[in-house]
Formats: sequence, C-alpha cells, structure tokens
Amino acid sequence: MKNISKIIVFICAMAFALPHTFAQVSIGVGISANIAPPELPVYEQPECPSDGYLWQPGYWAYDPDGGYYWVPGVWVAPPTRGYLWTPPYWGFEGGAYGFHIGYWGPHVGFYGGLNYGFGYGGEGFYGGRWQGNRFMYNTAAWHINRTVIHNTYINNTYVRNTNRYSFNGPGGANRRPNAGEEAAMRERHIQATSRQMAHQQAARQNKAQFANVNHGHPAAAAMNRVNGRAFNESGHVATMQRQRATQQHQATQQRQQATQQRQHATQQRQATQQHQATQQRQQATQQRQHATQQRQATQQRQATQQRQTQQQRPAQQQRPAQQQQRPAQQRPAQQQRPAQQRPAQPNKQHNGGR
Repeated sequence: MKNISKIIVFICAMAFALPHTFAQVSIGVGISANIAPPELPVYEQPECPSDGYLWQPGYWAYDPDGGYYWVPGVWVAPPTRGYLWTPPYWGFEGGAYGFHIGYWGPHVGFYGGLNYGFGYGGEGFYGGRWQGNRFMYNTAAWHINRTVIHNTYINNTYVRNTNRYSFNGPGGANRRPNAGEEAAMRERHIQATSRQMAHQQAARQNKAQFANVNHGHPAAAAMNRVNGRAFNESGHVATMQRQRATQQHQATQQRQQATQQRQHATQQRQATQQHQATQQRQQATQQRQHATQQRQATQQRQATQQRQTQQQRPAQQQRPAQQQQRPAQQRPAQQQRPAQQRPAQPNKQHNGGR
C-alpha cells in the first residue's frame, strides 16, 4: 500500500509540474552563437491579407554553417483564438548569445526589450487586442485595409522606440522582464505553428537572406503571408519566385562551371593519356627500329664473313693440290736417279759358275 501511495503521489506531482515544464521548454534557449546578430533592419509592413491574422515580426535566426539569416516578418494565423505571439529574441549571457524561441500565449511576454516595431516596441504589445472571439486591430501600429477589415481601432499612446538592438544584454537592449511579463512567462504556451516553422525553414534555404550575403539588408524583409508575396525594406514587391529564379540561375551557373571543370579535367586526362600513349608508341617504334638495325647489321656482318670465307676457301683448296702434284713430278726423277747411280751388281750366275 505504501508503494502504491508513493506512485500516486509521484504521478500527481508530475501532472502538476507538466504545464510549468511545457512553458519553460517553450521559452527556453534553443541555440547559441559566439557573435552578436546584426542590427534589426527597418522595413515597411505589408497589408494584412485576411481578418484574424496576426503579425509576427521579422528576426535574425542562426545556422551553424551559414551564420545569421533573416526570417521575414509575416502575417500568420494564430493556433487558437485569444492567443498572442511573443517574438523570439537573442540574449547575451555567459559569454555567448542565446536564442530564446517565440511562443503563443494568452499574453505577450518578455521579448528582450527589442524594438521590433509594429506594436512590439520593446515592452508590451500595442498591435491589437482580443475582444471575445474576434481580434481588434490597432491601425496606428499595423497596416490594415479598413475597407475590408472593419474590426479596428486607433491607439497612438504606445511607446515608440528608435533603437535597432538585435539582442538583450551588454552592448544591446538593457532591460529585464517586469512583473507582468514574468507572469506571462509562467503561463501555458503553445509553440510556433507548422506554417511558422516552414516559414523559417524557407528563409534558411534562401541564401539571399543570410547576413554574409545581404550585409544586414535582406532581399525579403517582410511577407504578406507564408509562401506569399515578399517585400524589400522599402515595401516594394520582391517575389520569392524571383529570388528562387536567381538562386536557380546561380545554381545552374555553378553546375555549368562544375561540368566545364570536369570536362576540362577529362580533356587534360585524355590529352595526358594520349601523349603518354604516343610517347610509348614512339619508344616502341624506336626500339623496333633499333632492333631491326641491329639485326640488319648482324646480317651484314654475317654476310661479309661468309663472303670472306668463300673467297679464302678456293686458295686453300688449290694449295694442297699443288703440294700433291709436286712430289708426283719429282718422283720419276728420284726413281730414275737411284737406278742410274746404283752400282753394278755382280752376275750371280757368272760367279757361281766360277
């Protein structure tokens, strides 16, 4: 029984802690960087495209590989009625710049004291308010077409800030959350919608949005809706299609350059191989010619030796014949000479008769 009681108490404690944990996760630090984000750009707000949409200010996000990139301000639909958007912000703490993610909640919380403009002047929110299930737009802060959207009002009493700080902390906005903002931070929050996340991902994929390319002046400063029309800082239309076309053109040029480089490398390889093959063939031809010349020289020497041998052979054959004939000529004389010089022998018959 004691173990069961402990388990029940633990489950109750976890259930009680869940809303608070969800809120802390929603406003926690998502990523950190070693350098400060660029100043906030000054841009025009496009007209609200539809009743019920709320403004999400633009902000600098961070990619570990490419650095800071600008997420355009955009009109978005809230996840539920009665909720407002608290923008994200960068805060300098512990020697690094940490990114505090934005969230939806019943009240606007602390967003670093940054002047995002359009009702987000650094403290509180003046862009509008919920009245029952309908949102009332403050046309003094937001660009609203009142001939289409009639639930509007005018309030010019909000604080207008002129700084362009992009982070909270030393060197940036020097402000801490007040009691109301701290209370809002403890409320239950809802994370950014899937369309908001897709909007940030699209900005991340657009190289023209990166600070190392646009130097703090993004091509698309704001958009009228997610995947809608994009506007530059002056409020002129700068469609994402045009940007994508530019990117595609650049990508095509890069591919062509890579193809040309590969072709050039292939041609160089082929030329090198052909040159080596030609040299090998020439060397082989020279070797064959040298071998042929050696054979011919050997054959000539052999032929010369044969001719010399043939020329010497008749003389050698005649000399023995002459030597054979010479004794034959001398032999009769030698045979005759003894006969003439031989002394007369006594007549054996005559002596025997004596």
